[in-house]
Amino acid sequence: KQAANQITTQVNQITSLLTSALNIHLNIGQNITMNTSSVIMSLETTSINSLSNKLVEPMGDAKIRLPSNFNINIQNNETISLRSIIQPLASSDQSQTQSYTNLSTSISLSLLDHNGNDISVHTNQSIEFIIPRDINLILPSMNLQNVTSLNHLLFNLHYVNITQSNINITVSLHFEMHPLQITLAYLLIYKFDSTPQLNSSINRIDGWSLFCPSNLTSDDHYNYFIDNQRTVGHQSVIFGLRELNSTEKKKFCSNLTINTPPILDQSFNFTKNYELRMYTSGCYYLDKNNNWQSDGLLVGPLTNHYKTQCFSTHLTTFAGGFLVLPEPIN
Repeated sequence: KQAANQITTQVNQITSLLTSALNIHLNIGQNITMNTSSVIMSLETTSINSLSNKLVEPMGDAKIRLPSNFNINIQNNETISLRSIIQPLASSDQSQTQSYTNLSTSISLSLLDHNGNDISVHTNQSIEFIIPRDINLILPSMNLQNVTSLNHLLFNLHYVNITQSNINITVSLHFEMHPLQITLAYLLIYKFDSTPQLNSSINRIDGWSLFCPSNLTSDDHYNYFIDNQRTVGHQSVIFGLRELNSTEKKKFCSNLTINTPPILDQSFNFTKNYELRMYTSGCYYLDKNNNWQSDGLLVGPLTNHYKTQCFSTHLTTFAGGFLVLPEPIN
């Protein structure tokens, strides 16, 4: 840990020297990028007035979007520098937290005054970060669910463990389903830490969603997302799935404004199998002790296998977590 802190200090010193040297040659509106195998640094000189809704694209799919009411304690006529730094792989956590940032790039954005000093940034509106994952990521295949062999179900239930060893680490949960017959529709229900129940007399669920053919992605998947603020303090999620019958499909999939789930008291049988994959993601910032923390950060709905969408109200170094979960327990 001491060696890691020394390296971080040296890198910060080198970055500061490079920034000072390059800034001399940049006029307002100009930018320069240094691209090496271990770090990519971009520097741009701009005006305060141009920061509103500004999009910074330092490399590839990495993006930073500043909010519309971006205000900092500096005179409006003063020029500033935007410095973004990307590392192809995020640094390892110095603690025993389960951040799983080993498959993420790290990305940072700093605002500097004309003297090269960091400008402290805290805003009421969120700053958006799109953080790519490692380009060499190999995604595990989906798990086949042989549900046609199951009879007389109300829902087919799947248990998912989302326990975190560190209360400062929060994760979002992503549910992917691939129906082997894409014309079928489904109802998804779930409840944290206990079994969901839904019929004409009991409604014990924390959320639900319809999977209608019109919602299929380009690769014929249904996706469902629970952000990290909703999973805080929970140890598990139990999902329930069932097929909609033809009457339900016609009624509910043709009118997506219906705000209550279809309820069926009779048991049913699946007519086709499906495949599942679940994964967690997280948004993390590097604290002064070189530990990844997630408090105050929100995982966005654009998060997928290849990137994490994060929202923050401050600027520092960020990374995204990613972990494909074991096959859920039925």
